[in-house]
Amino acid sequence: MEAPLAALPQSHLRLADLPNRRATEFDLVPTPDERKAIADELGIIGVKKLRFSGRLAPVGKSDWQLTAELGATVVQPCVTTLDPVTTRLDEPVTRSYVADLPDVEGNEIEMPEDDTVETLPATLDLAAVMIEALTLALPLYPRKADAELGDAVFTEPGVTPLSDDEAKPFAGLGALREQLENKDK
Repeated sequence: MEAPLAALPQSHLRLADLPNRRATEFDLVPTPDERKAIADELGIIGVKKLRFSGRLAPVGKSDWQLTAELGATVVQPCVTTLDPVTTRLDEPVTRSYVADLPDVEGNEIEMPEDDTVETLPATLDLAAVMIEALTLALPLYPRKADAELGDAVFTEPGVTPLSDDEAKPFAGLGALREQLENKDK
């Protein structure tokens, strides 16, 4: 995501330069070109609106707490028809940056219960946090309200196509039972 991040230089905060007794407010609103670069990177049709605002507050002697709101209007292709689907997203974002986070060793690790805790960086890139939060908030299967999945029929010419009901493994058992019952009478 180099293009959108490089386009937002105001989003880089060096934590050592911030006041350590009060919170630092921020408000990121990417330009149309930056939103287009973000949409291209995420593989979606577009980002109509995007705002990431909140505060970064010191916690204890060396840790930091980020609390923010992500507001976005995104356009994605419908999973059924590929028509554009517009979605409004309003998500709270919380991250804790901890100086003494234990290092993880080995090939297999367990996910921590609190997935908002991260290692304290020297410089915090708010644009990266915003794009990560946007990525996590995107609908996995955007679908238009009136979109329906039609029947697709694939068969050779002259052959009767197999319907969904006939393809079910137990669809013919009812008819077979009736045949057997009528045969016995």
